[in-house]
Amino acid sequence: MAIKGIFSGRMEKRIPIAIVVHLTRAQSQPAREPELTYTDNVSAHGARVVSSRTWQTGEVAKVTSLKDEITISGKVAYCMMLPDSRYFIGLNFQDRLVTWSAYRTYSGT
Repeated sequence: MAIKGIFSGRMEKRIPIAIVVHLTRAQSQPAREPELTYTDNVSAHGARVVSSRTWQTGEVAKVTSLKDEITISGKVAYCMMLPDSRYFIGLNFQDRLVTWSAYRTYSGT
């Protein structure tokens, strides 16, 4: 096996947990109402979020946990259409760790 194959892909454990969040584009002109939605899974540096809108790779999204009112910005890594005209968006939180209480409870951190 090539070394590249060993180290490609995610290195963090993803936890399948639904956290209710507000989702919005970081640079939205004119400003749109935040979308009320939820996560499909979360890791220390990212999340997969369900959205009713399509997103472009590289766009910056703001995700705010309703329970903790903590906002984390992340870059869209992918946008995948679901059969019901919703989308999974993969977000990479580059500058900070996920600190939402629900994630900490299930991750053991």
